[in-house]
Amino acid sequence: MCGIVGYIGQDQSQEILLKGLEKLEYRGYDSAGLALLNDDGVYVSKVKGRIAALREAVDENKKATMGIGHTRWATHGAPSHENAHPHQSASGQFTLVHNGVVENYMEVREAYLPNVAMKSETDTEIVVQLIEHLNEQMNDVAAAFRKAVDLLKGSYAIALIDSQNPETIYVAKNKSPLLIGLGDGFNVVASDSMAMLQVTDQFLELMDKETVIVQRDAVTIQKPDGSKVDRDPFTAELDATDIEKGMYPHFMLKEIDEQPFVIRKIIQEYQNENDEIKLDPEIRQAMKECDRIYIIAAGTSYHAGLLGKQFIEKLANIPVEVHVASEFSYNMPLLSEKPLFVYISQSGETADSRSVLVQTKELGHPALTLTNVPGSTLSRESDYTMHLHAGPEIAVASTKAYTAQMAVLAILAVDTARAKGIELEFDPMQELGIVANAMEALTDQKEAVEELASEFLPTTRNCFFIGRGVDYYVGLEGALKLKEISYIQAEGFAGGELKHGTIALIEEGTPVIGLATQEKVNLSIRGNIQEVEARGANSCIITMKGLEKDGDNFIIPKVHELLTPLVSVVPMQLISYYAALHRDCDVDKPRNLAKSVTVE
Repeated sequence: MCGIVGYIGQDQSQEILLKGLEKLEYRGYDSAGLALLNDDGVYVSKVKGRIAALREAVDENKKATMGIGHTRWATHGAPSHENAHPHQSASGQFTLVHNGVVENYMEVREAYLPNVAMKSETDTEIVVQLIEHLNEQMNDVAAAFRKAVDLLKGSYAIALIDSQNPETIYVAKNKSPLLIGLGDGFNVVASDSMAMLQVTDQFLELMDKETVIVQRDAVTIQKPDGSKVDRDPFTAELDATDIEKGMYPHFMLKEIDEQPFVIRKIIQEYQNENDEIKLDPEIRQAMKECDRIYIIAAGTSYHAGLLGKQFIEKLANIPVEVHVASEFSYNMPLLSEKPLFVYISQSGETADSRSVLVQTKELGHPALTLTNVPGSTLSRESDYTMHLHAGPEIAVASTKAYTAQMAVLAILAVDTARAKGIELEFDPMQELGIVANAMEALTDQKEAVEELASEFLPTTRNCFFIGRGVDYYVGLEGALKLKEISYIQAEGFAGGELKHGTIALIEEGTPVIGLATQEKVNLSIRGNIQEVEARGANSCIITMKGLEKDGDNFIIPKVHELLTPLVSVVPMQLISYYAALHRDCDVDKPRNLAKSVTVE
């Protein structure tokens, strides 16, 4: 991953490609590169680092009317010049950029490329070498390209140029977004329409496993069997909010999909060049000096706070209390001698949280705000701020800001532990990188999650979420998302509380979504699920790889157990989205709700 651009036309392509890559920076990346093709051959420039570094590295005198560009987030191989895209075949004839993960790249290498020396550690280089190998046999680049992508398993968006053919960019996609932009005497390729709105607002949507021949004056879409597809373009509206939405039907779905990129962005922003946590020293000192942390939040942010309590107590050994802001403001508990208040708010304008902030400031207690809007009221009035780096979140139901809150809290907990001299084997940046990849895998399984929503929530008026430990907190968030946008009465409960009253609500056909991602309580929560099934419940079990059993409905990729909530919440979000969609609800703007609660 993460972003692809391409241009073929009459104008100089270098600046168009660089500007397109800059529009894709929100996705998060660790390296960037571009390839230009002219009469002198292929010119490749790539760097580990930002687009600004690529601008400095590129020879501005290189003129070409076609080229491809890429921003990469490391999946196979560490961030480096060698692993950055574009990648070239052994002879240099083919140059390729690729988003996604090729699951069978080792099998492909062993079967087709045993004697080819690789210059990188990436799965992407396998693809470009495979295309060259097949073309040597077939002597037909288009056919070799189609056969190569047909051999790939996993997700991919690919753009390929052939040094012997300056008239064509070869394109393919499967499970990874890619669009073709249409112009007068030129055509473009982009992962997101925003990247190329600078030159066109006419785009063709591509379907999985299609290949495309992109030329200056023609675009040919082909199915895997080579048959051609005719498809009308759509217009990308220039209204600012629609530009932010891109080609997604709803902001919420876009923001769910952006979560892997947000996690990677957080890693970038909170890690220095020595791979150490980068944090305001004053925040670090405030965390070290406090004897208790009071997390103040509301709604989804409150649920993130419950998980933040787990991170901080387990890793940094500081006691933490989590309070609903609106209750705390008029029912303040006895405070410790050296409290630190942590305010969590997507907008930074949450009125009930600010009410608490005003009171605690009068008492002289320090305040740290975690927000997605650094210039917001809570940020301005607190002593310290940690930015979530989630980008604008437009849908009322928070998704990417929630997972960003958890990620930043995890980083804060680890940094505090290290500052206190606590030795940890837990590397937050490495583990969050694994989380980002797992999130990406889950967002590729939308059809499977939509089937769950269709099976369990087609007409029901209520639904229960049960879990133990951190799964209980994720269940609370899953229930909130479902009720927010689908208007289904949904509640999250601790599994052990069922027999203390909740089980009386179970009737024949009642949907119960059970979370089982924690090994130490796996058998206990499965026992709870059997209890509700005995009363007629229609149960849906979501578990983690390694804990699955026959009959489980959905399996999430394995990540560090402490960080499973960042991953297990993704199917919760998607289930809610599809349940609302099937009921013709206004997904982005549910009734009676606003994005920022500015009144108490």
